[in-house]
Amino acid sequence: MPSIVYRGVGPRIAYERRIAGLTQADLARAAGTSLGTIRKIERGERGVSDATLGAIADALDIDPTRLLPDRERPEDRMHVAMPGLAAVLASYEEPDDAPCRALPALREAVAATVGLRLGAQYSRIARTVPDLLAELCRALSTAPSADRPAVARLLADACRAADAVAFKHGAKDLSARLLDLMRWAGAQAVDPVVDATVAYVRAELHFSARTHGVGLRAIERALDRAPRTDAAEALAARGALHMRAAVLAGRASDSAAADIHLDDARGLGDRVPEGVYRGTAFGPDSVRTHEVSVAVSLGDDHLGRALSLAREWKPPATLPAERRSGFYIELGRAQLWSGRADAAFESLKVARRIAPQHAREHRWVREDAATLRRLKRADAESLTNFAEWCHA
Repeated sequence: MPSIVYRGVGPRIAYERRIAGLTQADLARAAGTSLGTIRKIERGERGVSDATLGAIADALDIDPTRLLPDRERPEDRMHVAMPGLAAVLASYEEPDDAPCRALPALREAVAATVGLRLGAQYSRIARTVPDLLAELCRALSTAPSADRPAVARLLADACRAADAVAFKHGAKDLSARLLDLMRWAGAQAVDPVVDATVAYVRAELHFSARTHGVGLRAIERALDRAPRTDAAEALAARGALHMRAAVLAGRASDSAAADIHLDDARGLGDRVPEGVYRGTAFGPDSVRTHEVSVAVSLGDDHLGRALSLAREWKPPATLPAERRSGFYIELGRAQLWSGRADAAFESLKVARRIAPQHAREHRWVREDAATLRRLKRADAESLTNFAEWCHA
């Protein structure tokens, strides 16, 4: 896959290195590059390839986008990944003949990718997911029958991660094709929990198309098919579907259905500890974040519920970054609509600190930042900088 070369990142790398308490030699060793390379990069004498930037970011334990100049867009990585993803989508039923790692190694690679998705580190996913998808398709085509369901589950999980990158960066056609691949893999997993997860993720098509009523009916059909056991993964799968149904109902202005699904989600959330189940966060805290989302979706008289909940509760740091960032984006919209512009801007900045890529690519962040900029023309430079950062 071709590599992007970034320029102007040297001062940011030097700053983050000093914050981390590392010398240039320390950073070179941790990133697997030479001391001379680090020195030239920090002095601005050479650009940084996509791979080297990722290695430096990993060594500093930060998201790569924190090192990019404001003019560089993280979706550049998505554009580089697109040919590889398109190749996978064109040939997944007849993949190329090439070596594949053993099932334990594939599990480890997919688990790492799922972790990046939950942490909203989309640029790092884009760097590796095309090759991972291609390898999983090869593995599925050659796996013995006993291993096929397990490989199919891994392929579905990897498709979800790739879709997160495509969907967040506005590549809606590519996202829809990845969801079709996820559904194809899910059908071979022979697992009702995977089926429920596929239905949960596919609902984003209805958010994008704003066919919320249709999406609500699709989720309710998925709930009818969902496993009814008391196993934690089955309870979490049903609970996640109820959360998604509640938000779809809110967007469809069906407050009665939203309340019913939220109540069902709360009941299921009380039966399992907060955690990540098959790649989806679920539990009491996740349900609370969705209460805010539903209130914002319903708008008007319901906004007070979102503001009241936020005064009483904040998402804990143990929740995935993408979900915590989403909470503050939703809260910021409620505050903006309630006439609390300063509080709204603070919430958007919190969302940015938690998950910068998620916030930067979120449509509501751009819309609300643009509105704040119009409302507060004489505001501090930070508001203008923020609006330019997210390309409002």
